[in-house]
Amino acid sequence: MQKKYSASKIRFQLNGWTFVVLSIVLFFWLTFWPMVNAFIMSLQKGKGSVVTFAGLENYKRLFADPMFINTTKNTILYLIVQVPIMLLLALVISSMLNNPRLKGRGVFRTAIFIPCVTSLVAYSLLFKSMFAVDGIVNKALLGIGIIDQGIPWLLHPVWAKVVIIAAITWRWTGYNMIFYLSSMQNIDGGIYEAAQIDGAGAFQKFRYITIPLLKPVILLTAIMSTTGTLQIFDEVINITNGGPANSTMSISQYIYNLSFKYAPDFGYSATVSYAIFFMVAVLSLIQMKVSGDKND
Repeated sequence: MQKKYSASKIRFQLNGWTFVVLSIVLFFWLTFWPMVNAFIMSLQKGKGSVVTFAGLENYKRLFADPMFINTTKNTILYLIVQVPIMLLLALVISSMLNNPRLKGRGVFRTAIFIPCVTSLVAYSLLFKSMFAVDGIVNKALLGIGIIDQGIPWLLHPVWAKVVIIAAITWRWTGYNMIFYLSSMQNIDGGIYEAAQIDGAGAFQKFRYITIPLLKPVILLTAIMSTTGTLQIFDEVINITNGGPANSTMSISQYIYNLSFKYAPDFGYSATVSYAIFFMVAVLSLIQMKVSGDKND
């Protein structure tokens, strides 16, 4: 009986491994091996196909590279300004759309979610045309008398960053809203009813019930948003192309330039790529520690 049980258990485990082995092989082939290969490449230097082993020379070069420092400052600025605004907007909007007495909730949810399924290039070019000197934004501001002449949004270092931050927020707020909304619908309504009986208002219920119960989801979206913002590329290259004077260039665009625009320096571009990897890892760890996650 024991042998039969053991044999059936082994067969069951083998069947399970049969289903997952292809995924494991594809993960190592398409994800893990490229990461290892990129790290090996980051230890090399040279232009084009003529490369030599450089050890940690590329990593030392990072700290003395003014362009890397500039692009890092730009990317961190996008992160610390855009991510909190986007997550707060997603929380507020999802809380409003979770109200069962709100009519047309499905229409509003679809309208807010649609931007995150639009083409990255298409919506970037749309923002570029909207914020042109003769674009619809300046025409609207001129029409209501807020400004006397068109603002050169994409030609000013500060306003260009504002446009990029607005574009990212517009596209990804609905994506995070879906996470919050689905989680809110799983919260027991009796908790809100008990709080209302105790005299809690809408803001108090949102602050002391909704946000604490959504803490794991908020952490998840914060990490995903941090990862995505540190890798921002499409919006920058299509709206401003890193200008004016590299004031909006992101780290990912700098990697692209190192690999395909300047004389190809794949070793150093791989090093810059790993800089993003370390930033994501460190910031994700900090977010988990600050949130008080007991499972890390």
